[in-house]
Amino acid sequence: MENLIKVAQEWAAADPDPATAQQILDLVAQVEAGDAEANTKLQSCFAGPLQFGTAGLRGQIGAGESRMNVAVVIRATYGLVQYLKSLVERPRVVVGCDARYGSADFAKAAARVISAAGGEALVLPQANPTPLTSFTVRHLGADAGVMVTASHNPAQDNGYKVYLGGRVATGDGEGVQIIPPADSLIAAEIAAAPGANQIPQDDTNITSVDTRDQYVERAATLGKAAHPLKIVLTAMHGVGAPLAIASLTAAGFKDIIPVREQIDPDPDFPTVPFPNPEEKGATDLAIKYAVENGADLIIALDPDADRCAVAVPEGDTFRQLSGDETGYLLGDYVATHAATGTLACSIVSGRLLGKIAVGHGLKFKQTLTGFKWIARTPGLVYGYEEAIGHCVDPENVHDKDGISAAVKFAVLLSELKAHGSDALEKLDELAKTYGTHLTSPLTFRFTDTSKIGEALERIQKTPPQTILGAPIAECVDLAGGYRDIPGTKGLLLANENDARVIIRPSGTEPKLKCYLEVVLDTPTEGPVPWDEARAQMQAFKAEIATALGMEVPQ
Repeated sequence: MENLIKVAQEWAAADPDPATAQQILDLVAQVEAGDAEANTKLQSCFAGPLQFGTAGLRGQIGAGESRMNVAVVIRATYGLVQYLKSLVERPRVVVGCDARYGSADFAKAAARVISAAGGEALVLPQANPTPLTSFTVRHLGADAGVMVTASHNPAQDNGYKVYLGGRVATGDGEGVQIIPPADSLIAAEIAAAPGANQIPQDDTNITSVDTRDQYVERAATLGKAAHPLKIVLTAMHGVGAPLAIASLTAAGFKDIIPVREQIDPDPDFPTVPFPNPEEKGATDLAIKYAVENGADLIIALDPDADRCAVAVPEGDTFRQLSGDETGYLLGDYVATHAATGTLACSIVSGRLLGKIAVGHGLKFKQTLTGFKWIARTPGLVYGYEEAIGHCVDPENVHDKDGISAAVKFAVLLSELKAHGSDALEKLDELAKTYGTHLTSPLTFRFTDTSKIGEALERIQKTPPQTILGAPIAECVDLAGGYRDIPGTKGLLLANENDARVIIRPSGTEPKLKCYLEVVLDTPTEGPVPWDEARAQMQAFKAEIATALGMEVPQ
């Protein structure tokens, strides 16, 4: 306890933010008075430095080394600039932020540290989407980009994402999120940084930049409306609405209906337990709006607008497409208009995209999860991951981008409508061409994160011998790599009938995620066997849950 108190007092003394410094000192006083609850809280604030990895930083907002706060951001930025200066003189760094709690203060602190450390901070207007930061890194030829956001995490979180470009990362890696060894080299510089109050800050090398008009102009080149659409748009209480509406309008979509309760930024995310369009109930309001207004399409952006979910009419309601279904439709559309290039997706995404690429005479690449891998695929013309992330314009945004994806999907749907078809009919057409592919996630959320590893280890030690009654054909510990994909935590199981599951811990949330896929032959005559595929999927989920010692979440 004495060591904990000493570490906490030293941190508070070096914290330039009086509010968080006082929070630590108050906890110290309570611990010294014998408060057991305060002791637990203080330990969580100093459970080790917030780790800087390939996702940058992400964690709960609060005081101490294990939380997101101004002191942590100052030291992280100092470390980043020291790394950049080892490669180039006077690095130019784009700084953007969303509208979460702390985002504006964190972005301001980052810009001031960059300026004082010998770089130039190119500061975007506050409360804007992550794709704008990624776009700006490439558009301005900056050496790096910092985006303050926790994407679709809960309200109590924030984060710090880093892109490299300009003179530091060129070619396929320009404007992409960091990967090893950059992450560990930056982390080492952060660990060697002085206390936050010892790191200089000034505003002498800060330049305000605004690339929103250029972003919209580029998004509008992705296609034009071939048929009018009535579009319901939700920004999930995030920052995506203005750029999304401007981009869709520039592409010729004039009838856009915002979900009023969710369209403006609100860091409390009051209408959704988790501000992620994939979460159950998150798009209920949007569906209500769409039914009432007879809409053709629902577009749901996550809070920083780097992800996009879509829903289309089905009977008297709307069906939200999975990330894979959206990926198949966009991939086929891009492939139809591309003479050469590569389609790419993460290993946990559905396998239909590979068949689509072959069908159009294009190359295909499978990668590790995350757009830091997908986006750097050579010759990329389209990439996606099942978690509703899509890269439809890699020349300009080398990352997932929910806004440009929304424009591209609206254009695709408008062309289908102009020919008397729709998205669900197109999915049937793809199934008849390449086979019936159905994917579905099975996700377990944990409060005790140690249980995630235990569950994964359990199934790795005693994997099932069959899936859906068919013998296992593949059982791969992904830590050793898979085909040409480097090692990662997880287990791949596939049966002789091509049903497959990949089980892995989430990289950003306290979850164990299972990615299930069943594949059926599609008869040349008659309907696509979706009902049979869904029945198999339900049985598949039950088998995997049992093998993990869990129950299928309701």
